[in-house]
Amino acid sequence: MDGARSVNHETGTRRAAPPGKGEKVADWADGRLGLYALAKANMRKVFPDHWSFMLGEVCLYSFLVLILTGVFLTLFFDPSTSEVVYNGSYEPLNGVLMTRAYESTLDISFDVRGGLLIRQIHHWAALVFVTGMLVHMMRVFFTGAFRKPRELNWVFGWTLLMLGIITGLTGYSLPDDLLSGTGLRFAHGAILSVPIVGTYLAFFLFGGEFPGDDFIARLYPVHILLLPGIMLGLVVAHLILVFYHKHTQFPGPGRDNKSVVGMPLLPVYMAKAGGFFFLVFGVLTLMGAVASINPVWAFGPYRPDLVTTGAQPDWYLGFSEGLIRVMPGWELNFWGHTLELGVFIPFSLFPLILMALGAYPFVEAWITCDKREHHILDRPRNVPVRTGLGVAWLSLYAVLLIGGGNDIVATHLHLSINAITWFVRISVFVAPVLAFVVTKRICLGLQRRDRDKVLHGRETGTIKRLPHGEYVEVHEPLSQQELHVLTQHEQNPPYEVGPLVDAGGVRRQVKASQRVRARLARAMFGPETRIAKPTVEEYRQVTSGDHH
Repeated sequence: MDGARSVNHETGTRRAAPPGKGEKVADWADGRLGLYALAKANMRKVFPDHWSFMLGEVCLYSFLVLILTGVFLTLFFDPSTSEVVYNGSYEPLNGVLMTRAYESTLDISFDVRGGLLIRQIHHWAALVFVTGMLVHMMRVFFTGAFRKPRELNWVFGWTLLMLGIITGLTGYSLPDDLLSGTGLRFAHGAILSVPIVGTYLAFFLFGGEFPGDDFIARLYPVHILLLPGIMLGLVVAHLILVFYHKHTQFPGPGRDNKSVVGMPLLPVYMAKAGGFFFLVFGVLTLMGAVASINPVWAFGPYRPDLVTTGAQPDWYLGFSEGLIRVMPGWELNFWGHTLELGVFIPFSLFPLILMALGAYPFVEAWITCDKREHHILDRPRNVPVRTGLGVAWLSLYAVLLIGGGNDIVATHLHLSINAITWFVRISVFVAPVLAFVVTKRICLGLQRRDRDKVLHGRETGTIKRLPHGEYVEVHEPLSQQELHVLTQHEQNPPYEVGPLVDAGGVRRQVKASQRVRARLARAMFGPETRIAKPTVEEYRQVTSGDHH
């Protein structure tokens, strides 16, 4: 044999060696699935490099950790509400009456080898998953990565965020400890506040009067099968669309709507992704090992006549908790029925505020009438109104998070809980407006700085004395790359209705929606929302002579 060929001694010619087993398997699969052509077309796909793109990977990897740890916990958890007397390893609870669900949670924590570590990794991964999704969506929002053709992917991501919150609530409620039971009491009261059908919904979900006998058994398949299955499908669809559309990238030389500057999928990007997965897994494992979370044994089993002190949901539900805690206890009585506005209004506002985030890409596309594809990201400073709206939304979330933990804030900072409640009530209306105004002004200031930097260069700190005695600071001109980044953004005129009277003197019909669109377009993208970029003539005039 000579390498991959053999010699026919009778004819003196060489013939190809028979294919190996691996090659045969590859040929068999390619003949039926067409994998070679698919791999050849996509394995060298280019992905740009930027640290913020890792936020989406954190979400993906924490979701994988959730699935892996969840499978382990499923093997030992018993979602039964049948009552038993505990007689296990945790002696302070020996002889206490509890549900089988709570007992199995204690067994996982104290008797299953590695059970407590897996439980805590699972809980930390859930928090990181939701946190990563929110931060990732904010990165997409502030940079305009949701524009055409990625509106559908934004909807997928928003749906994943909503399902992640609901899945977290269902998993948080399964152990049937006193803390989760208090959260279920909160959810039950919110459902009851729904007019007309609230009682029927509560009976359907809880299987009767609160706390019900079937609720945990009903939550269990929803938590481990239904919601994760839907989320897994959305994750796959999300990744397919990310792969199908060119990856967005920040402005820079050689980057436009037709070309991507970065590293190929194989081998560079896949190697980085694999290493980053184990890094995320390692950090979550370290957090689960050293930072205790949800110690159910400290709360005890759930009893309807008890409430834990300082009962707080996970942070992503603090928004809804804060809405209800700071809402005045308004109620209306009519026709023998009571409408609890103090609960129903906050319960309705929570999804409505999140829906406003989900619908924003379509609202902006309608306002701008922009039908083009966008693969270059915006710098947040160049779209100050959008940036201000995002910061206002986050400020509202932060204020209501404080409201959701007003008792904890009061006890730890030695403040009056009533003062905190009134502070949150006022801040709900004041903080978003103030955040919007301040953010917009900061963005405009940064635009002015960029304009000055383009025209006059970067300050070097070097002082020079001119022949006539004047002292000036020497400015260093920017590189072509820096100039491109600072000036590549578009400043198109906003949508306008146009003249109301045509050339023939006839007044044309203008729809109310067109007037609203024009006003919104001027408010969001008009002259007051941007500092004009330097023109070529201005740049040449300033840089043509010795302007120091």
